[in-house]
Amino acid sequence: MTSTGRFTLPSEENFAEKTKELAELWGADAIRNSDGTHLDESVLALGKKIYSAYFPTRAHNEWITLHMDETPQVYLLTGRVLAEADIVDVPLMDGFFEEQLKPNRDADPHKYWEVVDRTTNEVVDASLWTLDEDTDTVHVSGATPMHEYTVSFLAYIIWDPVEMYNHLTNGWGDKEHEIPFDIYHPATRKFVFDTFEQWLKDNPQVDVVRFTTFFYQFTLLFDQKQREKVVDWFGCACTVSPAALDDFEKEYGYRLRPEDFVDGGAYNSAWRVPRKAQRDWIDFLSGFVRTNVKKLADMSHEAGKEAMMFLGDQWIGTEPYKDGFEDLGLDAVVGSIGDGTTTRMIADIPGVKYTEGRFLPYFFPDTFYEGNDPSIEAWDNWRKARRAILRSPIARMGYGGYLSLAAKFPKFVDTVTHIADEFRDIHDRTGGVAAEGELNVAILNSWGKMRSWMAFTVAHALPNKQTYSYYGILESLSGMRVNVRFISFDDVLEHGVADDIDVIINGGPVDTAFTGGDVWKNPKLTETLRAWVRGGGAFVGVGEPSSLARFQAGRFFQLADVLGVDEERYQTLSVDKYFPTVTPEHFITADVHVDPSAREAWEKAGYRIPLSGCGGGQGIKPLGGIDFGEPIANTFPVNEDVTLLRADGGQVQLAVNEYGKGRGVYVSGLPYSAANARLLERILFWASHNEDKYTAYSSTNPECEVAVFPDAGQYCVINNTDRPQSTDVALPDGSIEHFDLDQSAIAWRNL
Repeated sequence: MTSTGRFTLPSEENFAEKTKELAELWGADAIRNSDGTHLDESVLALGKKIYSAYFPTRAHNEWITLHMDETPQVYLLTGRVLAEADIVDVPLMDGFFEEQLKPNRDADPHKYWEVVDRTTNEVVDASLWTLDEDTDTVHVSGATPMHEYTVSFLAYIIWDPVEMYNHLTNGWGDKEHEIPFDIYHPATRKFVFDTFEQWLKDNPQVDVVRFTTFFYQFTLLFDQKQREKVVDWFGCACTVSPAALDDFEKEYGYRLRPEDFVDGGAYNSAWRVPRKAQRDWIDFLSGFVRTNVKKLADMSHEAGKEAMMFLGDQWIGTEPYKDGFEDLGLDAVVGSIGDGTTTRMIADIPGVKYTEGRFLPYFFPDTFYEGNDPSIEAWDNWRKARRAILRSPIARMGYGGYLSLAAKFPKFVDTVTHIADEFRDIHDRTGGVAAEGELNVAILNSWGKMRSWMAFTVAHALPNKQTYSYYGILESLSGMRVNVRFISFDDVLEHGVADDIDVIINGGPVDTAFTGGDVWKNPKLTETLRAWVRGGGAFVGVGEPSSLARFQAGRFFQLADVLGVDEERYQTLSVDKYFPTVTPEHFITADVHVDPSAREAWEKAGYRIPLSGCGGGQGIKPLGGIDFGEPIANTFPVNEDVTLLRADGGQVQLAVNEYGKGRGVYVSGLPYSAANARLLERILFWASHNEDKYTAYSSTNPECEVAVFPDAGQYCVINNTDRPQSTDVALPDGSIEHFDLDQSAIAWRNL
């Protein structure tokens, strides 16, 4: 086992001796600076590989203060204002942070702004409104009383959102606000490349340029109380300028409206079913960004340095899974490790020489303060990441922030020592090769491959009440013994279903990018998927799969016949729904613990008697044992041949359905937990008729997972909890091996 390498350590000014000590303890072979820090000469002299964070479009106020019309811009949507007469005033900046955003009064508002009657959704003629620049208020005449009005207006971004976040989080006080700039403007673009060329000459000691990131920040807007107002990690709202809008019109032959950006206040969330204008802008922006990223990478290489991209901050326009990313010439991608899903988001990126994960916690005072134990988060982060790393290795790991803070916590220092050694040990044992996957699983949504491992996300790795029931699908899959890919509806319509796919999963709420929206009006989609399942394929639906917001042909789920389940949308209440008897024992639910008292109550409540009626459903007390997350109300079996595995409270939570030679499975929701990951694993093996493959190298304890490495001749068992666990592992020859694992432990055995 190697005891050094594959580790990037953050450092800062006046901390050389401790940096050397921790570098040796953690086996660091590279040192980096973080935002707001610099490396001492004595640190540079340690002989480690040197990363330097580089910000192409900030930290040069001496330039941008002379060109304040060349900062990035964003379309903002005002609050809705009710007209009580034929004149209404709409204030622009109510609800926005004026230290971050400033209305663009330079470009003709009547050309680039828009006033909308939100009651009729009609655009108000430009002749009927004026801008009062002194008060940043739009006066609208000819208004209709009791209608609501909004203004969509261009605003300059005058404080870099990430530097602002770091500034506010760390209490940087009077430190000058860093103003971002937009390279779409030729003069600023020339400044950026001239500055970088000089920086390369001035920093010969740097081995890796860690671009943090490139040109356009994801949508991150704050309100007047300095709170996050709009956060969309995929958002392209902060990428506009009059020049870019005009060029887009020349290239694509139509003009984008402000509404194409503000989207009624949704700001084109990744959850929205993507529209033509949104997709075209992404393509237009990506072309511009990638051309200039390629130039930065080439300049880095000419100076003898590697070019590394941080997957975060100003990453918009790069889309690492979008076709052509490998042509940019980047050497590496580094990203923040929040859980298994974000680990895979980084690890699976094609077209780079290596990937690196920045583990949590970040060395900031919001975590490293007296009385807190940062090692708890470090262990939790490692356990989540480890199960994904076994399935898709990252080459390197590291941390970020102020090393001087972390050094004050000896328990945390010991924790990182253990994690770093274990990370290297995994690489040494496996040669950086992924564990074997036994099934091929495809996630079907509107975005497909372009946003692999990015589905169901709002903000990077942060929980959300409305999303966790779906995000759990990805988190479960991230460390599961299956191979995962992401396919789009367009892929299926154009090419059908690939021969090697065993299971397709479609899940999410109705009318979102993840269930597809109006794409289900295309009969070719349902024809293709039905034929594939009837021929032996497996289709798993979660939440409101294959759903159409508008009741169509008597169905809400367009593949209700495949799933065996549909949802009552208050259109067929006069039609009786007959629920067959629930089947509590099944291959899928074999690992679900049901308390005996719950089963007794379940049986006494009459669950063995099929219930019927307008609404029907199983009645009084749930059988329990599974967390289905946010409920999907009023789901019902479409016929009595469907096998219900859970059906409580008048709706179906879990059902299976034979469909020709194939199978369909419906699950109402799947938040992440060890038990739900096990449930999904069993669903996938059952649905694809691979039950006979399930036992070998399976763990009897869902809190423990097994990863097999045939080429290395080894397998490992991991404990994904902070408590000791015991489990039995079934081997292919039928024998059983018992494991007693300490908290967070990993155990290796030869095949």
